[in-house]
Amino acid sequence: MKRFFCSTMLCSSVLLVAAPARADSLCDPDGFQGSGSIYRICMPAPAEYNGMLVVWAHGFQDAGSPVAIPEDQLCFTSTFCLPSVLNGLGFAFATNSYSKTGLAVLQGKDDVVDLVRIFAQTKGQPSKVYLVGASEGGIITTLAVEQRTDLFAAGLAACGPIGSFPLQINYFGDARATFEYFFPGLIPGDPFHPDLGLTAIWSDYYTNTVEPIVFQSSNRHLLDQWVRAAKLPFDADNYLDTVRVSARDVLRYSVVNVNDAAATLGGFPFDNRSRWYTGSDNDLLLNIFVQRVGAIASGAWLTRHLNIPIDRFEHCNFTQDEALFAFAVMLFYDSVLGEVSGTASALSTAELDAFERRARAVGLPVRRAGERLHFALTP
Repeated sequence: MKRFFCSTMLCSSVLLVAAPARADSLCDPDGFQGSGSIYRICMPAPAEYNGMLVVWAHGFQDAGSPVAIPEDQLCFTSTFCLPSVLNGLGFAFATNSYSKTGLAVLQGKDDVVDLVRIFAQTKGQPSKVYLVGASEGGIITTLAVEQRTDLFAAGLAACGPIGSFPLQINYFGDARATFEYFFPGLIPGDPFHPDLGLTAIWSDYYTNTVEPIVFQSSNRHLLDQWVRAAKLPFDADNYLDTVRVSARDVLRYSVVNVNDAAATLGGFPFDNRSRWYTGSDNDLLLNIFVQRVGAIASGAWLTRHLNIPIDRFEHCNFTQDEALFAFAVMLFYDSVLGEVSGTASALSTAELDAFERRARAVGLPVRRAGERLHFALTP
């Protein structure tokens, strides 16, 4: 049976910190897929290769940005990078850019499937293929593993919008609609169909115009009402700093990427005609004057329900022990991992304890001893 794991563990964290980079990792020159996606394949030394392939599905890139492999998602530091760490564990590594930026779920899924074909043609058929993705790569992983059980042995989806895509769409749309009520005209143009000229300069416009006004002390009460009405996530122990993060991110998605999302989905997906907003000083006035918009049916097809993942402030915010366990248990449940050793070289004492508690719960053998992290595979 093919296995899929919807996880709150950011798999890139474990791959980045679990083992030292090794010199026996070699990446081929980047190539182009028929769709226009750029791909990269990295191999361990022949003697170290375990015959298995891990494909990395990267996260969201803003609409309008160049099609390119997001290098910042491959490396945690200059020393710890996905290709070298995975190759150090004996796995082949492959990734790509997808054929478009912005919302690219279906394109990304097709490009990832095609990448496996390219790998088999150029490097030989792998014995197992594992798909690991974060953020948008998480939903790509989910779709690909569900639909191509013939291709993928298992998948690990981290922090992707797979819990409830309608809630994801509504979060962005509700934040933009209520922002316009509390800060009218601060962002020029139609809130749900922003001008392309604005999206092109959004980063500077937000930094120089929007953020200073929203966060000036005289507008604190308006800000607090917007946070409540839009249900922006924050850390109560660090309120303003975390609200800054949430405000920046939700408005960037809502302004820069809404046109691309509507075009990609085949219609506008957000509908707040029956929504009742709360959290303001006068919710009746808020609901009378907030802008209402209806979804186009063809754009709402992707907004079906799945289980809602565990919540934690900030996107893809996971601990190293969670990450290591998520990747290890995927292999363990697929009956290819027999033991994990050398965990003391990768985790702190507290993380070791947490990892071992999870490992005991599923029966995964663990040894702290070892110069580096090692996955002992089953025969």
